Amino acid sequence: MTIAFVFPGQGAQTIGMGKALAEAYPAAKAVFDEVDAALGEALSQLIWEGDIETLTLTQNAQPALMATSLAAMRALEAEGVSIDKAAFVAGHSLGEYSALAAAGAISVADTARLLRTRGQAMQSAVPVGEGAMAAILGLDLEAVRAVAEEAAQGEVCQAANDNDPTQVVVSGAKAAVERAAEIAKEKGAKRAVMLPVSAPFHCALMQPAADVMAEALAGVEITSPAVPLIANVRADAVTDPDEIRKLLVEQVTGSVRWRESVQSMAAKGVTEFWEIGAGKALSGMIRKIDRNLTSRQVGTAEDVAAITAG
Repeated sequence: MTIAFVFPGQGAQTIGMGKALAEAYPAAKAVFDEVDAALGEALSQLIWEGDIETLTLTQNAQPALMATSLAAMRALEAEGVSIDKAAFVAGHSLGEYSALAAAGAISVADTARLLRTRGQAMQSAVPVGEGAMAAILGLDLEAVRAVAEEAAQGEVCQAANDNDPTQVVVSGAKAAVERAAEIAKEKGAKRAVMLPVSAPFHCALMQPAADVMAEALAGVEITSPAVPLIANVRADAVTDPDEIRKLLVEQVTGSVRWRESVQSMAAKGVTEFWEIGAGKALSGMIRKIDRNLTSRQVGTAEDVAAITAG
């Protein structure tokens, strides 16, 4: 059995995530303390006792989800499961930063600050209400790309997340994305769902945020990860620190090639995926990508106990 550790993206956040891990494992609590110190605020208090609207703000959700993933990783390590149990690490969008921190390529403190900057930059790149995203269900990537091209009409409209064979997300100017949703239904999509997001992520409208991240990443030390990263925009393995830095910038405007990333890991021998952190969205996608693959969630103290027991 060959295992990959995968790390969730935005949308997985819940109030209280990681609290039981922090109570059960001092090393998990230390992650939240380190993130709080790096940001100069009690983000952990917001995660555990705040309101979901504030936690869901991009600038909060991104470092919060990373902290929860790293807390779960530290709990595993406390039980004797180290990062090198995985053949690869990967993450969905912001989860790529969690994966790199888990693999020791970027410090937890630097990762927290980068994700706070990334969240703020992505939010401010496009005025609220001018961009949108929609999940197209029941059409494959090529069909959705054709839909986006037809819908653009001179505006930005792109396939942003290729999540699984049944779901591709489009992102861009609000009117263009709304047109794409209607065209997709005409072309046979089962559903086209406008997403409750505050900005159009992973499209050309995010170029101002990519510029901010290029500057932020230039000032941060990145080392080779302990295990290879399957990068979002390449859907293949990368270990070179300069290449990782470049791909993290490209990721802001580029597509999240999650379906291809999972297929790439499977082709390299991975048979089981551990979803490290909050929720189980990635596990659902993985099942749709390849029914022969298995997945396990590692987001609670009970999950850690179950995995280390067997």
